[in-house]
Amino acid sequence: MSEGEKTRLVAWNRELSAAHDRLRRALRVARDAVDGASDAGEHASVRTDLLLYCHGFCVALGGHHVGEDVALFPELSARHPELRATIAKLTQDHEMIGTLLGQFERAIAADAGRDVLSRHLEGLAAIMESHFRYEERELLGILATLDLDADPADALGPL
Repeated sequence: MSEGEKTRLVAWNRELSAAHDRLRRALRVARDAVDGASDAGEHASVRTDLLLYCHGFCVALGGHHVGEDVALFPELSARHPELRATIAKLTQDHEMIGTLLGQFERAIAADAGRDVLSRHLEGLAAIMESHFRYEERELLGILATLDLDADPADALGPL
C-alpha cells in the first residue's frame, strides 16, 4: 500500500473528528451570540448576529446528520453489518436532535428571550456532545480503515 493510499484510508476518522470539532466551535459561537443578546431593547446588529449564528449552527448540525444518514451510514451498514444496531441508535439520535433543532429555530423565530434560547442551546449541547462521544467511540476505529470514494462535505456535512 502506498503512502497516499494509507493517508486516504485514515482520512475518514480524522474527517469525522474535525467535523465534530467544527460543530462544537459553531455551538460556542451560537452560545456567545445568545449571551450577547439582551431581552429588551437589543440593537438590531446583535439580533442579526443572534439569528445568523444560531441559524448557522442549526443548519450545520442538521447538514452533518443528513450527510451521515444519506452517504456514510448506508456504506458502513453494508460493509460492516455488525454496526447496524449502533447506526440505528445514531440515526435515532439524529431524529431527536433534529426535533430539538426545530424547537430552537421556532424559539428564535418567535423572538424568545435570552434565557429561553440559552436553555435550548444547553439541551442541544448536552445531547450533541453525548452523541458525538458515542459516535467517535463506536466508529473512529472502523473509519480509520474505510476506503470510501466520497466528498467529505457530502458524507459529513457542509461545515
